[in-house]
Amino acid sequence: MTTNISNKNNDACPAEEVLKLLSGKWKPQIFRLAAEGSLRFSNLLRQIEGSNKQSIATALKELEAEGLLIKNVIKLKPLYIEYTLSERGKLMLPVFQQLEKLR
Repeated sequence: MTTNISNKNNDACPAEEVLKLLSGKWKPQIFRLAAEGSLRFSNLLRQIEGSNKQSIATALKELEAEGLLIKNVIKLKPLYIEYTLSERGKLMLPVFQQLEKLR
């Protein structure tokens, strides 16, 4: 006997929606690093082996759009950008830590 699972948005599993927030190339790695402190683009490129500018930029934009990261423009000379966890991102930390324990 099989059970049909609806894919309608109003029937979506809340856990599925949460997991989708961190799915994607380099997103879990970036989120983990953001949990440790503020991030700079050039540091991410060095810290995430195998990454490239395009994929890191895309992941950062998506994490920011999902409300998990905040982009801070530091107006010193030279100007630079840091990314930090948002309040929503901080709320996700316990969930992320539990997922890491499953490995």
